[in-house]
Amino acid sequence: MRIKRSLPIILGVVAIGAAVTLVVQLRKHAPPEPARLLPGADAFVYVNLKWVRTVNEVNQLPPVSHDPEYEQFIRETGFQFERDLDEAAVAVHYPEAGTPRESDGSPALRFSEVFRGRINGDKLSAYLTRISKSIDAYQNASIFNVPHDGRTVRVAIITVDTVAVSNHPDPSVIRGIVDRSRKLASPFGGPALLRQYYKQVPIASLFWAIARVKPGEEPSLNSILGSVAVLFNKPAVLVTSGRYIRALHLKAEAFTSSAEDAQSVATKLDTFLNLFHGAETSVATPGSDPDVKAFFDSLKVATNRDHVVLTATVPPGFIRKALTEPPGLSMPSSSSEAQNPSPQPPAEGATPATHKQQRPQNRR
Repeated sequence: MRIKRSLPIILGVVAIGAAVTLVVQLRKHAPPEPARLLPGADAFVYVNLKWVRTVNEVNQLPPVSHDPEYEQFIRETGFQFERDLDEAAVAVHYPEAGTPRESDGSPALRFSEVFRGRINGDKLSAYLTRISKSIDAYQNASIFNVPHDGRTVRVAIITVDTVAVSNHPDPSVIRGIVDRSRKLASPFGGPALLRQYYKQVPIASLFWAIARVKPGEEPSLNSILGSVAVLFNKPAVLVTSGRYIRALHLKAEAFTSSAEDAQSVATKLDTFLNLFHGAETSVATPGSDPDVKAFFDSLKVATNRDHVVLTATVPPGFIRKALTEPPGLSMPSSSSEAQNPSPQPPAEGATPATHKQQRPQNRR
């Protein structure tokens, strides 16, 4: 009798344990939470800066100065992107037909972002209140409407460590982000395009991007994909990623509509790689950089039914050299100074050139 009474309890414990295990496994393969909060879009980009900082090769960035506007932002909020930002997820909204263009004639891309990091909520709220034209209360959150370049950028402080930003003209876009943040985190959440293709992103990727490629669109629209867009004749989805395992492993996988389309993309890629190798050979010298050579040698193209894969490995030495600024000019010796007198002072009103790092811009 005692066994019969305990059997339902045992079965219940086993069922709960199985459910917890299933949820944990699903969460492992689900997009990161900042990305799941994003609205539906045509492209998604994610970077885990907390992981990036753990990689020694990119942990020692050269010191640079900030532009005045960014310096003012740091002073008022205490937040410095390169130091305090841990995760960033961005949704890119392609322009629809008839959408007004930017002042330079380019398509008006719109962005929705979710940032997670070490945030001083009181300071950030005070800063946003100062620069906002109005503030909307929604779901126990404040949405700050900030005017910028003739448009409205909406900012919402979601939690103590998460902020959402959107310059989409529809205010329901950022409200949707707030709504999703108020619900229990679900491994099944997130935009449809993200849910469908995130499983193609390798585990432990430091950064990744999932984007629709739309051939036939004007070149300026596909400029966000760089020169890669010219490889496609028909619509496709491009999944790119990078993860660090003793070296930076890059992967770009294009999902096309047929095996013929995939073969066409692969053929064009092979042509480009042959051009790269030809250029490398033509300028090669006995002292050529081994890290650069290793990178070019690692470039590989493969096809698998309706998708084509490009892989590459970036050696640590290549990363260090890419992040190192060119050495400055050495000071002249006393003998050279004697032969070359000091230049005359600049004319009145002239200012010396300065080297500045612009803060990240999202074409608002």
